[in-house]
Amino acid sequence: MPRNEEISFRAGDVELAGTLTLPDGEGRHPWAVLVPSWLPRRRDGAFDRGGHPTWFDATTTSEPGILQRLSDFLVDRGVASLRYDPRGCGASPGSWAETDLFTRIDDARDAVGAMRSRPELDLRRTALVGHGEGAAIALSVAIGDPAVGAIGLVGAGARSWRDGLRRGVAERDRTGVDREHPIVAALDRSVEELIERVDRGESLMTIELPGETIGLALAGWEQAFHTPSLALATMLHRSVVLLHGADDAWSDADETRILARVLTEAGNEPIVQVADAAGHDLYGADASVRAFADALVERIQPRDLPPVLLAIEEMR
Repeated sequence: MPRNEEISFRAGDVELAGTLTLPDGEGRHPWAVLVPSWLPRRRDGAFDRGGHPTWFDATTTSEPGILQRLSDFLVDRGVASLRYDPRGCGASPGSWAETDLFTRIDDARDAVGAMRSRPELDLRRTALVGHGEGAAIALSVAIGDPAVGAIGLVGAGARSWRDGLRRGVAERDRTGVDREHPIVAALDRSVEELIERVDRGESLMTIELPGETIGLALAGWEQAFHTPSLALATMLHRSVVLLHGADDAWSDADETRILARVLTEAGNEPIVQVADAAGHDLYGADASVRAFADALVERIQPRDLPPVLLAIEEMR
């Protein structure tokens, strides 16, 4: 039977908590690091209602988040995975509101590095999966890491996050999706002010929620505005699988189609999957998530290792 191991790993100045899911059987397994979408989320990919009770509606769903479901499908196919609580979420210390994008990229890089000390994992067969904002994080890490062989992008944006914010607000105005969450409603009301403050180079903006005032550090937003996945994709030469919900209210499915075109022009051969009637978190779309896992597993092929990872492999 597969097994889940609760772990922690060093990421900069903190210890992040996570779950390593390992397949049954001996030998070294292919593996993936799973990076969650934006807003505070737990390691399973769902909103962090427990750690941020005033930010999100108390209603819960019995269905696990997208990353846990993906982990379950991967382990059934013999692939291990790490999913972790970002800073200030779940069991990880820190503050989500004060953590910038570049720090989250460094944290994902540290997660990959920590897993390379595990004797159960095959250093030559590594994948990264990013959901939403995590797609830009996964791309950023993979570009600088030649041992990462496959990339999975779920609900990714392509263009500037400034443009993505405005498009998302317009779609949520139309559909009401996720507006039951106080943080979503507050950010949507304040999006133009947020963009103006970022453009003016301000460092902080406050958001009012029922019974709580949140101070948002704006450095991460500025970094996101200037780090579009579209630009990152031009520098990537790997196997890529993309999945998008057709009814995503955070990032339109056309964003994935744009990314696929840019990846193709850069010499990649991306696989594009669109889940009908599915939103950003792909609830009710397990068949599509399973198909995404199948396509990703096929592309986790052995890679040549740089000298430092060869040395690590020999020591293990």
